[in-house]
Amino acid sequence: MGFGNMNKMMKQAQKMQAQMEKMQAELAEKEVEASAGGGVVTAVANGKQEVVSIKIKPEAVDPDDVEMMEDLVLAAVNEALRKSQEMMSQEMSKITGGMKMPGLF
Repeated sequence: MGFGNMNKMMKQAQKMQAQMEKMQAELAEKEVEASAGGGVVTAVANGKQEVVSIKIKPEAVDPDDVEMMEDLVLAAVNEALRKSQEMMSQEMSKITGGMKMPGLF
């Protein structure tokens, strides 16, 4: 491989890195929402895989069935995080052209 090709590859790698940094900053601002129990529990996560809010409708609160509430919160949070990962993967594939890059996300 000649020096010219290596230089070109380095420039492409730097461009991809800049695009990834920009994408990560943009994803940090985006949010996805998921709900459970017919919408009585809602979780919101951002593109950094952080849960940013959880909403519980008052009618869902039953002091005699705390386990059900725990299950609903868990389901909503897991779905929000799954959607966040999916959003990140879709944005990443725009940069990588669908090429899998293990260890990045």
